[in-house]
Amino acid sequence: MTSGSHARPQDRPPRRWTDRLRRPRGRAGFGWRIGTPVMVALSGTLFVASSLNSDGTDLRPGRYTDLASLVEAEATQYDALRRRAAELDSEVDRLAGAVSDSGVTKARERADRLRDPAGLTPRRGDGLRITLSDADPEVVEAQPEEGTDFDQFVVHQQDIQAVVNALWRAGATAVTIAGQRVITTTGIKCEGNAVTLHGVPYPQPYVIEAVGDPDVLQATVAADAYVTTRYLPAVARGEVGWDLEVEDDVVAPAYAGVLTMSYAEPID
Repeated sequence: MTSGSHARPQDRPPRRWTDRLRRPRGRAGFGWRIGTPVMVALSGTLFVASSLNSDGTDLRPGRYTDLASLVEAEATQYDALRRRAAELDSEVDRLAGAVSDSGVTKARERADRLRDPAGLTPRRGDGLRITLSDADPEVVEAQPEEGTDFDQFVVHQQDIQAVVNALWRAGATAVTIAGQRVITTTGIKCEGNAVTLHGVPYPQPYVIEAVGDPDVLQATVAADAYVTTRYLPAVARGEVGWDLEVEDDVVAPAYAGVLTMSYAEPID
């Protein structure tokens, strides 16, 4: 190539890909320089607002992956509501006691006489503790997937009801399940892998305690048809768990839940 001549296009060195990058110019460059700080400022504002609203907690908490944790959380929430209801009931009783009326006084005296039979006063004394539990996980995992009825490895509501009914027949003065006082309106219902009492789920193992003569309680439970022909044979096969202990200090707290009853009404 002679001096002063121009290089042919094919003789020029190839342009690198970085040469193609250009900084924004004109209005576009101005918008880029202004828009970036504005977006950063807005993001910081959102972070601050989220921090204040969450009050240090997670605004989007993770899902419960453990059923027992979920049941425990629901039971804890219910206990808080129950304590609040008990406080309101006490306030109502205090206000009603201040009413000077013979009819109200007689009604309150009659209600006071029924508090103990209704389970609204605590009980304490000798008794039994019976624990019903699901099969060990190792036993369940060892079963073949095909042809196995896995329901036989969990405690059902009829199992708990059979034990509780036997304790009532034996003359128990108070019965609790998972520490909750059993009263006339108590319903025992299976929901998944938990048992619901008064609308609150409780996981296994299910601890049933009764206040009464330990010898009579134990003999009546041992003679119950359902317990002896259905549940205890399943215990012997390793399908479910059973533990019975004689206790000299069983504590049955008073029922502190909602007493309002719901019932159906005929349509006129």
